[in-house]
Amino acid sequence: MSNDEDEHKALLDVPLEVTAVLGTANMKVSQLLKMGRGAVVQLDRTVGEDIEIKANGNIIALGEVVVVEDHLAVTMTKIFKTSVTND
Repeated sequence: MSNDEDEHKALLDVPLEVTAVLGTANMKVSQLLKMGRGAVVQLDRTVGEDIEIKANGNIIALGEVVVVEDHLAVTMTKIFKTSVTND
C-alpha cells in the first residue's frame, strides 16, 4: 500500500460534526425571551428550497429534507468538491 493510501485510510476515522441548516432567523433577545412553548420562529428559507449541509462549519453540500420511517433525514442534491463559505 502506498503512503498516500495510508494517509487517506487514517482520515476515515477522524470525527466530523455534520449539520443540516434548515434556515436562520434574526431576532432581538427580548423577542426570544417572550417566546414560550409552541412559539413559531419563521426561518429565511421557503418550502422546497435546498438546505445547507455543513461539516465542521463549512458548507460541503446542498440537500433537501426527507422522512425516513419516523425520522427526518437529508438527501444530498449537490456536493461541493471544496467547502463553500456563507459570505
